[in-house]
Amino acid sequence: MYPEEIKQIIETGLEECTAIIEGEDGKHYTAMVISPVFLGKNRIQKQQLVYATLNSYISDGRLHAISIKTFTPEEWRSHHG
Repeated sequence: MYPEEIKQIIETGLEECTAIIEGEDGKHYTAMVISPVFLGKNRIQKQQLVYATLNSYISDGRLHAISIKTFTPEEWRSHHG
């Protein structure tokens, strides 16, 4: 899969979401996902929301490894402001 494909899948699957995908080797990616949907959720719940958009791609082997970092818009601004 290509980073742009992963970005589109995540952004289509989560409301008001922005995804930034890094990784060029075709197997290992990092996704930084920003969405107000994460407000009030713990780290595991946030990651589960993102994984839910990608599960079919992971289970059929099209997506091998992805590390997910989640942020509310406020967290993103304070970290990357």
